[in-house]
Amino acid sequence: MKTPLKLYRMKKVLLRSVRSEETLERTFHSRVFHYITYHFSLSHFTLFTISLFTFHFSQGQELSAYIEKALQSNPKIKAFEVKYEVVAEKTEEVNTLPNTQLSAGYFVSEPETRTGAQRFKVSVKQMLPWFGTISARENYATSLAEAQFVDIVIEKRKLTLAVAQSYYRLYSNKAAQLVLEENITLLKTYEELALTSVEVGKASAVDVLKLQIRQNEMQQQKEVLEQQFLAEQTTFNNLLDQEATTSIKVVDVLSIPAEDPEVSENQLQLNPELIKYDKMRESITQAELVNQKEGSPQIGFGVDYVSVEERPNMDFSDNGKDVFMPMVTVSIPIFNKKHRSKTRQHELAQQEITYQKESKENRLETLLSNAVSERTISRIAFETQTKNLKQAKDAEQILIKSYETGTIDFNDVLDIQELQLKFQMQQIQSVQQYFAQSAIINYLNN
Repeated sequence: MKTPLKLYRMKKVLLRSVRSEETLERTFHSRVFHYITYHFSLSHFTLFTISLFTFHFSQGQELSAYIEKALQSNPKIKAFEVKYEVVAEKTEEVNTLPNTQLSAGYFVSEPETRTGAQRFKVSVKQMLPWFGTISARENYATSLAEAQFVDIVIEKRKLTLAVAQSYYRLYSNKAAQLVLEENITLLKTYEELALTSVEVGKASAVDVLKLQIRQNEMQQQKEVLEQQFLAEQTTFNNLLDQEATTSIKVVDVLSIPAEDPEVSENQLQLNPELIKYDKMRESITQAELVNQKEGSPQIGFGVDYVSVEERPNMDFSDNGKDVFMPMVTVSIPIFNKKHRSKTRQHELAQQEITYQKESKENRLETLLSNAVSERTISRIAFETQTKNLKQAKDAEQILIKSYETGTIDFNDVLDIQELQLKFQMQQIQSVQQYFAQSAIINYLNN
């Protein structure tokens, strides 16, 4: 028959073996997501697209699949895409000429002319904008569409960030539940040792009750985490626009990489949130070109047709000859104060956008600096907690060995166990924060 000490050691070996196998099987290093740059042209314009998170192991593909589904299904993204299509369609709207003017009149009192009485008159006139006006309008509409497309890119990046961070919260919750399960199992082993010690007079029933109370507390924490997991799962599913109760698969282990990826502040200039201001500035430039073209004269071409009735009892060559009169019309904007005012408005708008971009750039630089700092802090905290956890386990081994001499103190056992749980939970939080801050850095700097 196995002694309680041997039983305890066997359980410890089993737990460590399971954790070791899971770690070797599931540990992966995440590669940061990046974007692909496309170039704008008059007929083809896309700016950035988010590539999905990818991982070295098959389990890591889960997050990539979730992000891909979110980008395809999220209603907010769909709304931005429809809005972009509306703006893009305006390029067709501006590629038109003014309405053709057609008029007709009937002479109630027919005026007499040498060639006969005029019966009715029909006129057709077409106004034409100044040379290059339509092209300027098309360029302006295209620039608005490009600016709107950048909004889609920004929203996709924000959605990718939101999905990743929610996923890391789910991971943290699940990992904490696994740690609590292991500690509950460990406390049950301690409880068996305490019961054996009570039988031989080396411990009191109070020690057993304390161990049981501690198990109840951890069971409560685990149940609370389970409810929080369901709430976060609902948040995650809503980002993917799927049923709130859909089960989400989360990896068991995330490992902080040996080295942090390099962060270049120059890359911040390529962030779509800053490029958006460049596109807005370009649209104002195109709007001013349209304003200048519209301040130029307009030319119109037309023709008048007058039906003439033949004069009776007269014979000459032009008797009853209808009248055709080609016409040219010029519309000159003599009082063009409106266009001068628009030019001034555009100049002020350019200045406003410049200041807005500078403000946004300062804010993004601050966010990037904070994210890098927080990520470094997470690594430092994780390494410290790893050392503390090792020392706590060493202390636990000393206590277990003291059981052989009959001097075990279960109050010390509970203290050490509580410290181990604290360090394990802090490790999980450090890993979550590391990857959450990495996601922010990638959003800002890629």
